[in-house]
Amino acid sequence: MLTTIFRLPALLLMTFSLTLFSPLASAQNIDANAAPQDFVEAVASTALSAVKNDAAARQGDREAVKVLIETYVLPYVNFEKTTRLAAGRHWRTATPEQRQNLVDAFKNTLIRTYSGAMAKVDDNSSISMQPFRGDASANDVVVRSMINQSNGPAVAVDYRLEKTPNGWKVYDLNVENIWLIQNYRNQFNDQIAQNGIDGLINALNQQNR
Repeated sequence: MLTTIFRLPALLLMTFSLTLFSPLASAQNIDANAAPQDFVEAVASTALSAVKNDAAARQGDREAVKVLIETYVLPYVNFEKTTRLAAGRHWRTATPEQRQNLVDAFKNTLIRTYSGAMAKVDDNSSISMQPFRGDASANDVVVRSMINQSNGPAVAVDYRLEKTPNGWKVYDLNVENIWLIQNYRNQFNDQIAQNGIDGLINALNQQNR
């Protein structure tokens, strides 16, 4: 069985998504071509507001979390790239069906992992941006922030974004020097070495029940 060792504060699943632009705004209002730090700051702050305003999600209701993700998250995340990089060289030998099944299983794993932590978000939770150190005109950048919560210490969070024809999309997340892709790549490699791609998919799906 795959052992999940990646643990994050509750609101990080939503800030990883970078999906909202202003309170109660729709996805159509997001300027995906804004400066990378402005983009992250605007959408991350609104994502936090969305979590605060969703009582079911804050109580860990998995279906409520799933609706938020599918409605506001996926359009602004290259989740196939996240999964492909986590699978590493094994992605090249996977069939199209296996690739899609792995993307779906991995997405559900993240939903399951973070849905139980949503209750940690409180009215005092906030996000503060850190100085931007990269080249804002580059096609691949890292934006840094701090997640502040009254029920725990502040947490450093970095977002890796890529510039696509449709604007910025996030594909990796670093929490206290732990990159999401690298963390899961180690786990995926172990599982694939033992049971193949289908074994990894089955292990993820077993955890997600």
